[in-house]
Amino acid sequence: MDVIPAIDLLDGKCVRLYQGDYQRAQVFSDNPVEVARQWADQGVARLHVVDLNGAKTGNTRQSGAIAAIVQAVAIPVQVGGGLREAESVAQVLALGVERAIVGTIAVEQPERVRELCQQFPGQIVVGIDARNGKVATRGWLETSEVSATTLAEEMANLGVAAIIYTDIYRDGTLSGPNLPALRELASNLGIPVIASGGISSLSDVLSLLALEPVGVTGVIIGRALYTGNVILCEAVRAVGPGRWQDVPPDLGTSFLA
Repeated sequence: MDVIPAIDLLDGKCVRLYQGDYQRAQVFSDNPVEVARQWADQGVARLHVVDLNGAKTGNTRQSGAIAAIVQAVAIPVQVGGGLREAESVAQVLALGVERAIVGTIAVEQPERVRELCQQFPGQIVVGIDARNGKVATRGWLETSEVSATTLAEEMANLGVAAIIYTDIYRDGTLSGPNLPALRELASNLGIPVIASGGISSLSDVLSLLALEPVGVTGVIIGRALYTGNVILCEAVRAVGPGRWQDVPPDLGTSFLA
């Protein structure tokens, strides 16, 4: 299972939101590139970067920071936030990003997702962010009537490379992943599902291993890394291949250490 550190960008800084609330953003670093280097050095297979300004406005706003992160690390980077047009997707992929994550258009313009999958095969991932099982859009500011499970099935049929499922009520709360919702979503999809939201400890990460047989192949960790609740290289060693063989044994430090 891939352990994937999250770097959320807001106004050029590395932050974490609480349940998607922009008014409750906590700044962890003014230097996202240095954060990316630190996470990459702990043996992870990829990084997850979100342009929160872009998610809110619908236009990519952090191209400079994203490009700097891509250039600073030797591992794949996936990026989401505000990618609602083919031009925006092409723009971030041109920066060297491996995969583009779309969300709002999956609900509002699903045929555009099909077109993106055809234009950028293997590089389109759909982020499904849910409140009480219903999909939220536009930077989590709006909640639709679309079921997360229904949307996931539709997107799998359109050819997306993977689904990232975030339980908004658990995101940034350190309250643990929503295992029943993940199991329901991943079962019978036929494409990888990456869990996101609520990870508070190594035990939470290990709990996701039970869902590997139904297709949960990765976990995104945010706040727990920044607070030190989870030591990144320990999580990589515990559940996934990553590149942990190359990590010195004394590198198991938190971001704040």
